Amino acid sequence: MLKIQPHFAQDIDTVQVLRNALQSAVELEHATLPAYLTALYSIKAGQNREAAAIIGSVSVQEMLHMTIAANILNAVGGHPVIDKPGFIPVYPGPLPMGVHEGLTISLGKLTRSLVYDVFMTIEEPEVAMAYPVKQPALALFQQKAAAAQEPGFATIGEFYQAISDAIGAMGEEIFTGDPACQVVDNTWFPPDQLFPVVDVASAQRAIQVIVEQGEGSPQSPREAENEAALAHYYRLAQIVYARRLVKDPDEPLGWSYSGAPVGIDPAGVWNLYPNAKTVDYPPGSRARTVSQQFNTTYTALLTSLHITFNGQPERLRAAIGLMYELKLTADQLVAIPLPGTDYVAAPTFEYAPVNV
Repeated sequence: MLKIQPHFAQDIDTVQVLRNALQSAVELEHATLPAYLTALYSIKAGQNREAAAIIGSVSVQEMLHMTIAANILNAVGGHPVIDKPGFIPVYPGPLPMGVHEGLTISLGKLTRSLVYDVFMTIEEPEVAMAYPVKQPALALFQQKAAAAQEPGFATIGEFYQAISDAIGAMGEEIFTGDPACQVVDNTWFPPDQLFPVVDVASAQRAIQVIVEQGEGSPQSPREAENEAALAHYYRLAQIVYARRLVKDPDEPLGWSYSGAPVGIDPAGVWNLYPNAKTVDYPPGSRARTVSQQFNTTYTALLTSLHITFNGQPERLRAAIGLMYELKLTADQLVAIPLPGTDYVAAPTFEYAPVNV
C-alpha cells in the first residue's frame, strides 16, 4: 500500500486546508502519468498489444482521476494549479506528499520488473488479494505480501477518506464554486465516472470512483464485470504474471491468473535511454530537437488543462488533441538511435514555457 506523511490525511478542518489537500490530490494523480506513458511509448507499434492496452487503460483512468480531483477542488471554491514548473516531479524521484518513502519513480521502457516493482507498488490496495498464479516459470515475481502499515503514516485510501469525511462534516455551504467550471465531457468518460460535482453527495461519489478504480473496493475484483472494472493493481498484475485474471471455481478465492496470455516480447519494446533529460542529447542533434518539441507539447497540454479546469471546460477537446500530438512526437523520438549506445532517445517530461 502507498503510505503518505500523516499530516496530509489529518486535520482537514477548514475549507482552505481542504482545498490544499485537493490540489495535492491533483498533483499526485498526475505524477504517475509520465512513468506510465513512458512505458507505453516504449512499446513498438503493433507489438505487445495486451500489455499496451492494460497500461493505456490505467493511464486514461489516472487522467480521469486528475480531472475528478480538479472538479471537486473547483466545486469548493478552489482553483487547480497545473501550469507551473513545480507541478511536474523530477524523475527519477519520489511522488508528492512523501508517498511511499523509498519508492523511486523512474522513466523507462516496459519490463515486468518495472510493472512489479513500481507500478504495482503505486497501485497496491490496503489489502491485496493474493490470487494464485498458475505460471511456474514466473516464480521470480512472488505475490506481494500485505505490507504492515508503519506507525505514524497514512495510506492514500485514508487520505481520500479524510477528504470525503471533511466534505461531509463541512456540509453543503462549502460548495461555493461556479458549476459552469465543472469539466464533464462524456465523449471520453461515461457519466457514472465523470459528472458534475455540486454538493456533498456528488463529491463523495466522485471520490469513491477514484478509490475503487485505483485501489479497488474490499470486493475487488470479485465484483468486476469486465477488464475495465478491475482495480489498477490487479490489471497490472496480469502483465507480471503473464495471464489474465479470470474467475476460477477451482480456487478458494474464486479467481486466478490463468486466463489468456499477456506476453511481453522484449523485441517489441524500444530500448529507451533511462531517465533521460534533454541535455543528455547533443546540441543540434535530432534527438535534442524532437525532445524539445515533446516537452513543448507536454507543457502546452498542462497549460491547456489548466485553462480547462479554470473556467473554460470547453477547452478539454483541445487538450485531448494535444495528447494525441504528444504520442506522435514520442513515436518520432523513440525511433532515434543514440550514437555510441544501444539505446534510443526517450521522452523527458520537462517543463518548457509556452503560450497556448
